[in-house]
Amino acid sequence: MSLNSFARSFLLSEIVKGMALTFSYMFKPRVTINYPYEKAPISPRFRGEHALRRYPNGEERCIACKLCEAVCPAQAITIEAEPRDDGSRRTTRYDIDMTKCIYCGLCQEACPVDAIVEGPNFEYATETHEELLYNKEKLLENGDRWEAQIAANLLKDEPYR
Repeated sequence: MSLNSFARSFLLSEIVKGMALTFSYMFKPRVTINYPYEKAPISPRFRGEHALRRYPNGEERCIACKLCEAVCPAQAITIEAEPRDDGSRRTTRYDIDMTKCIYCGLCQEACPVDAIVEGPNFEYATETHEELLYNKEKLLENGDRWEAQIAANLLKDEPYR
């Protein structure tokens, strides 16, 4: 056993095998991407920046059932609602503290009308804490900005829901 071990260390077989593996990868295409200029594909189930969606007629989808607020384990969502003249309920305040959010997706799963979703945007770095306190207007802007991508992702994910 010691003679075999001595022969391996004397002939440097492990280093030769490692160098052969390295040499074999030199002629294969690279797998890295130049990030700011090239972007990798994102899964339809990716959980990024939150957004509130609207119906095609422009009315917000949220019916103020407060299920997302109740299911949020981080207690990052705050909702206040009041009834309308027609008897339906709509939110007057919908706030998410993104610094508390753990991106679990439970709010999206609990919503019966797909009002709150986690969109495809992952590039939202900020300089201050206040910029990560999202109110209803900011969430609706995100929904308007990403609606086409969000709808496509929800359609792709439909068979699994």
